[in-house]
Amino acid sequence: MYPAVIDSYDAPTSVQEALQAFAQRGNDCHFIAGGQSLMQAIKARVISPKSLIDLQHVAELNGIEYKQGAVRIGAMTRYRDIAADERLDGAFQALRDAASHVGDRQVRNRGTIGGSLCWNYIAACMPPTCIGIGASLDLVSKTGKRSLRAEEFLQGPLETARGDDEIVVAVTLPAPRQSCGSAYKKWGLVTDALPVAGVCAFIERGDDGRCELARLAVGGLATGPRRAKTGEKALIGVSATDASAISEAAETAAASTETQSDMWADAEYRKRLIATLARQVITSAFARATRGKHS
Repeated sequence: MYPAVIDSYDAPTSVQEALQAFAQRGNDCHFIAGGQSLMQAIKARVISPKSLIDLQHVAELNGIEYKQGAVRIGAMTRYRDIAADERLDGAFQALRDAASHVGDRQVRNRGTIGGSLCWNYIAACMPPTCIGIGASLDLVSKTGKRSLRAEEFLQGPLETARGDDEIVVAVTLPAPRQSCGSAYKKWGLVTDALPVAGVCAFIERGDDGRCELARLAVGGLATGPRRAKTGEKALIGVSATDASAISEAAETAAASTETQSDMWADAEYRKRLIATLARQVITSAFARATRGKHS
């Protein structure tokens, strides 16, 4: 299908220009990032905005910055750039895992982390990954700024806490402790397919090598991306060499996750996928946590 008529198009070069354009155009207006999801929805007339504000020329929204271990990823940073940045290895390596397998090559070259989070598609990789690694999102509007944890920002499928007049400017990650590792893995029907299920794990290891803090997040759920907190609790005190305890935690995470049946998988099969993926990413996160302090 062809999209409905779009009356106006703005290409600002700063966040303030973008906010001003939104104020002038009114509420029947959409910000557009990489356009990989929004343009499909517009062409299918799922939504029919009268105005578009294109953020691709806003340089301050692009790039990855590191400061004393903390990371700031501009909302317009593309998947390809995240996938290529080895500085994320260790604590935030799950981001590279996810970005390396989002969609196909064309999507990875155009799609952005901020666009994915704002769209919050049920089968997207970035939402559960950002929840799993403990990311926060910085938002700005004409009335001020605020920061929300990813699990507060991301709600049900295609729903977020972002106001219509707000722009997500960055994804931020706190400086990790000495031994932290993360991993993400998805399962789809074909290579680089949208995930039927995806799981992210983040592990902090103490001086004795045992898990002191764990985060597990699951994607591909009808209710939106969610943490598997019972699985997280089961990992506390577990060591990387205790395969049975890791498997038990993965099974616990799957059992406590509400899954759905659809044309791709039934609810029980999804639970089996979640358990298998969780075991794999927990094991990888433990191994990556031995690589030393993130820089």
